[in-house]
Amino acid sequence: MNWITDFVRPKLRALVGKDIPENLWDKCSKCEQMIFHRDLAENNFVCRHCGHHMRLEAKKRLELLFDDQEYTRIPIPQVKHDPLKFKDLKKYSDRLKEARQKTEEEDAILIAVGRIGGHKSVIIAFEFNFMGGSMGAAVGAGFVAAAQAAIKYKAPLIVVPSSGGARMQEGILSLMQMPRTTIAVRQVKEAGLPYITILTDPTTGGVSASFAMLGDISIAEPGAMIGFAGARVIQQTIRHALPEGFQTAEYLLEHGMIDMVVPRREMKERLITLLNLLMKSRI
Repeated sequence: MNWITDFVRPKLRALVGKDIPENLWDKCSKCEQMIFHRDLAENNFVCRHCGHHMRLEAKKRLELLFDDQEYTRIPIPQVKHDPLKFKDLKKYSDRLKEARQKTEEEDAILIAVGRIGGHKSVIIAFEFNFMGGSMGAAVGAGFVAAAQAAIKYKAPLIVVPSSGGARMQEGILSLMQMPRTTIAVRQVKEAGLPYITILTDPTTGGVSASFAMLGDISIAEPGAMIGFAGARVIQQTIRHALPEGFQTAEYLLEHGMIDMVVPRREMKERLITLLNLLMKSRI
């Protein structure tokens, strides 16, 4: 029995005499507490009960990090859509169309330039709601464009992945984005500019095997799942029980894979501190 659906909502309807919006409540996926959607949004989608960090839309991520929520979008370069004419249960072209209607975005990343603590910065934020934030040719092209913008503006490049990995509907073309993004990161570093990654839930597959783990400084949100293959696949392969908390941000921090775990509410201030140090010689 769902007490919100079966008891609370009918009582509210009886009191106010009209339908209650379906999105009035959200349920924490960790502690399963019910939270008013407005309260959850005000807390940047972090559960007030257990501190669980839920997934955040790319636009909200940009607003959270940039000064005064002001930034300029950098368009993703045009690429050939559905190059393989792929079809599984439905056409890839139809999946793209649905994802674009759902998110009102061209593909799985948003690129923007603005200021963080006064420092001009370029951010790539992944939109998980766009086909699981998967990386295809458009994401690769956008990543290269962002790296070039960072070099042009002499600005740090900050990447916020939230992705299941490579986009299977583009086959080998999606895997080619791994070396492509890696080279783009190298160009930023060769220009003497900071490259910072903020790993969020989830950061997996080809994304974690390429640019996501190359940060000069690697930050993660609490509880984020970070890894290449899924825990179940690994356990079946090695035929051995995995440690508790395996592939969480805290486990990776303990084993030296990332530099710090920072709560979402503190992320901007931590970034400002880092940029003040890393960009000091350029001021």
